[in-house]
Amino acid sequence: MLVPMLGMETMRKITVEVPETLLKRVQDYTGEGVTETVRAALRKLDAARAQAEFQSLRGTFKFSIDLDDLREDRPLRRKA
Repeated sequence: MLVPMLGMETMRKITVEVPETLLKRVQDYTGEGVTETVRAALRKLDAARAQAEFQSLRGTFKFSIDLDDLREDRPLRRKA
């Protein structure tokens, strides 16, 4: 079932069977309830997916910026 939430993404209600000891351990770690613990785990897995995607692009872009120039300290430019 999809549930639209005001100011948030559309939420989907699911039923999931998980090992009780695993759920207890991660809830103890997060200090949150079941829903927020599962959401945090999904966000973490999504971040790992994105990181793997970025790593697969490593070495595929040619940068024209000299790294030594980037490492030099320069005075900050203030926005007008």
